[in-house]
Amino acid sequence: MHSSKDVQRMEKGHHQVLVIGAGNAGISLAARLKRYRVKGIAVVDPTEQHLYQPFFSHIAGGTAKAEMAVRPQESVMPKGVTWHRDSATAIDPSAKTVTLASGQTFTYEHLVVCPGIQKNWNGIPGLQDAYDSPYGATNYSLDLAVKAWRLLSGLRSGTAIFSMPDGPITCGGAAQKPMYLACDYWRSQGVLDNIRVILAVPTSSVYGVDVVDEELNRKITEYGIELRCTTELTSVDAEGRLATLRDTARGTEEQIRYDVLHAAPPQSAPDWIRSTGLADDDGFVAVDKHTLRHITHPTVWSLGDAAGTPNSKSGAALRQQTKVLAKNLQSVLKGNQPGQKYNGYGACPFTVSRSTVVLAEFDDTLAPKPSVPGWKGLAKEKRLTWLVERYGFIRLYWYAILKGRA
Repeated sequence: MHSSKDVQRMEKGHHQVLVIGAGNAGISLAARLKRYRVKGIAVVDPTEQHLYQPFFSHIAGGTAKAEMAVRPQESVMPKGVTWHRDSATAIDPSAKTVTLASGQTFTYEHLVVCPGIQKNWNGIPGLQDAYDSPYGATNYSLDLAVKAWRLLSGLRSGTAIFSMPDGPITCGGAAQKPMYLACDYWRSQGVLDNIRVILAVPTSSVYGVDVVDEELNRKITEYGIELRCTTELTSVDAEGRLATLRDTARGTEEQIRYDVLHAAPPQSAPDWIRSTGLADDDGFVAVDKHTLRHITHPTVWSLGDAAGTPNSKSGAALRQQTKVLAKNLQSVLKGNQPGQKYNGYGACPFTVSRSTVVLAEFDDTLAPKPSVPGWKGLAKEKRLTWLVERYGFIRLYWYAILKGRA
C-alpha cells in the first residue's frame, strides 16, 4: 500500500503527455494540445530564451535585427503547461520513464521527442577555429548570424565562400539566403564586381527542385556567383584563411583563400537518442512518416528535426506535422486510432534579394507541392512573397503558431 504522501509524490513525477524540447515543435504542440483540452502536459528544456530561427538568415543578411528573433522562454510557454528547466538525458520506453540531467526521473502516458537537430560545430576540421576567428560565421546560431552581417557588410573586395554540408540539415536552403542578401547589398554599394562569391553545395543542383533551381540559377548568374555543385567543405585552415573544397563527383580538391567564410555546420540527430532504443539507423526517432507515431513503441511520438521522416526539415514541414500529431495523440488518448496523415510537405523561402523571395514548396520526393491551389507562380521571384516572409511569418509565429492556432 502506498501512503497518501507517496501517491502525491508519484503524481508529481508523472505526466499524461511529456514533451522533450521547447523549440517551435515542443511549444506549438503543447499549445495545440492545451486547446484540445488535454491535461497533464509538461515540457522539458533547459533554455531560457526562445529563438525564431528562420530570422537568422535575415540577421546574417542585414535585413533584420537580432532582438526581433528572441523572447524569454517563459513568455511563450503555454499557460497550464509544466516547464521542467532541465535536459533529458535518457529514455526507457518500456518503463515509460525520462531521466533528466539533474537525475530526476518522470513517468509518462505519452512521450513526444522533439529536441531539434544537433549542430556538430567541430564536424569539419578547423571549422570551429574559423568561427572563432575574425573571418568565419554562419546563420545557424544567433551570435554568429550577427557576426556574419558585420563581416559581409564590411567586405569591399576579396573572396566570400558560402557552403552547406552533406547529410541532414535544418532548412537546407538557409545556408544560401545570406549570400543573396549580401550580393544585393554589395551591388547597391557598387562593390559586387570586386568580390568573388563561391557557393558550394553537396547536391547535383543548387537545390533539387527543378522550378526552384531555374529561378536560383538565374539569380546566381545575375550576381556572378560561382556555383560548385557536388562540392563540400572538408577542412579549414583558419590561421591561413584557406578553405579546402572537395568535388565529390570528380574526386578533386582545391584550396581557396577567403576573406569571409560563411559555412553551415554538419548536423545530425542528438547523440543521446541512439541509446534510447527509439532511433532509426541514422539516429533519428523512428516514427511512421504519416502518423508520426513510433513504429514499435505506441506511446512515443516525434516531429520536427529529430523525427526520422524523409521530408525536408523546415518550419513549414513542422507546422503541418504539429497539426497531425496533436490530432492523432488526442484521438489515441480517447481510445481511438490515429486518423490524420502528414503528407510530406516542406517549404523554403529563398530571400534572393533584399526585396524579393523565391518560395520553394515540395513534398518528401522533392515534387512541387504548392500550398495555394491554382497559383503556379509562387516559385517565381516576387515582391509579395518577400513581404509575407519578412513581415508576416514572424507575426504568425509569435502570435499564432506558438499558441497552437496556426
